[in-house]
Amino acid sequence: MVAAGGAFAEGTPCWTDAMLPDLEAGKRFYGELFGWTFGDPAPPGQGSRTVALLGGRRAAALLRKPDGRLPTVWTVYFAASDAAATAGRVRAAGGQLVTEPEAVGRDGVAATAVDPGGAVFGLWQPGELAGFEAVREPGSYVWTEVCTREREPVDAFYREVFGYSMYPAGDESAGEAADVMVWAPRGEPADDEHAVGSRTMIDETYPVEMPAHFLVHFAVADCDAAVRTTVRLGGRTVDGPQDTPFGRYAVLVDNQGARFGVLDTSTAL
Repeated sequence: MVAAGGAFAEGTPCWTDAMLPDLEAGKRFYGELFGWTFGDPAPPGQGSRTVALLGGRRAAALLRKPDGRLPTVWTVYFAASDAAATAGRVRAAGGQLVTEPEAVGRDGVAATAVDPGGAVFGLWQPGELAGFEAVREPGSYVWTEVCTREREPVDAFYREVFGYSMYPAGDESAGEAADVMVWAPRGEPADDEHAVGSRTMIDETYPVEMPAHFLVHFAVADCDAAVRTTVRLGGRTVDGPQDTPFGRYAVLVDNQGARFGVLDTSTAL
């Protein structure tokens, strides 16, 4: 899936952050839910941002929204060795840039983009911050999926921008019409061992007003306990808990409105 620390392959999810109205409330919520501690706030001029640490290792970041009109969301960032070149491929493939590539201090270069289906994601060209140092363990990033209503344009977009190979999840006969297509990085085998994300279709189980979006999942030791903690802290459950071949999972919303998933991979079939 992803490697912790060091270099991340092109197109691999390498970082995630949440943009929240109340940064201190976010630290309390996620600190209790995932066991995170938090680094010092970013220097003045770099915005109100703090890195979340799991056992002293980078797991994510929380940001205070600079404008109340912005959405309260988790954003996933994909590794880009050259953010400007990747931004060019985004445009050529039918996407748009929300923010142009810009240096984030000495940490790296970030950009945000939107795919042809309307889902927003980030690009990250590493500097001093390569990305995750903790992954796939309770309290850290484990998976991302884009939820969309546009099957063919979105699949074509991610193939062109990141060079993904794709295969249907669970039903090899479904082919290109599969409701879930799994992504593997350019040059890697298209199999579960090398998978880095997926595309899933928004169907009638979603509210009609639900926009296309990326759903970031965090690993947990006990899915049901994570759901109970989320509700106790003022969040709510959107979907689940339920068992899947990949483990027991749930989709949750925090106490400020950011949606995310939790997954207990120890229960995978």
